Amino acid sequence: MAEPSDRPPSLVALSAAIVRGDRDAATEATRAAIAADEPAGSILDAATDAMGIVGHRFACKEIYVPEMLIAARAMKASMAVLDPMLVEVGIDPVATAVIGTVKGDLHDIGKNLVATMWRSARLRVVDLGADVPPEDFAAAVRDHGARIVGVSALLTTTMTGMADVVTAVREAVPVGLRVVVGGAPVTAEFAAMIGADATAPDAASAAALVRDLLGTDRA
Repeated sequence: MAEPSDRPPSLVALSAAIVRGDRDAATEATRAAIAADEPAGSILDAATDAMGIVGHRFACKEIYVPEMLIAARAMKASMAVLDPMLVEVGIDPVATAVIGTVKGDLHDIGKNLVATMWRSARLRVVDLGADVPPEDFAAAVRDHGARIVGVSALLTTTMTGMADVVTAVREAVPVGLRVVVGGAPVTAEFAAMIGADATAPDAASAAALVRDLLGTDRA
């Protein structure tokens, strides 16, 4: 997977900085692109495509979780600079997602990676953190008008709590909500059994999954 070859130097530099996980360089390249009057959408595309490259490499086992985390932090640094420009020109997220780890489970590395991949896919992400009870998921979905819910669990002892989250959020928003569950012990069969719409095996596939669920070209 490669990025477009006809991009201006500042956007090429931005993509390269995110891919290698260089936060300072990503911030500098974002500012340079803005100073060069590159359109906000083009800057966002460069950053998004960079995370796509990172996700592809992760899926191919060319890199691992630490490298994904470093790239995600570089992407976050770039977006902190770009977000005001996106608001100014009216580039809105395509949807809102709520994400969190189930009650009783404090693990959040995988959840954090998925949140970053969703942000790179132009979702507004409301991250509830870890050890989140079902009622908090339901309140966040209702209050933020979310169309996607991501529920994470790493332990077999806490994954059963996902069923309570699915029930709670579907009662809060009966129509139009998509629920994605994930974590090491979670299988497609378990996801179907508790009424979730899908499961993502890793963060790299999470953005494509949401794009399919929402029916958008670029979720």
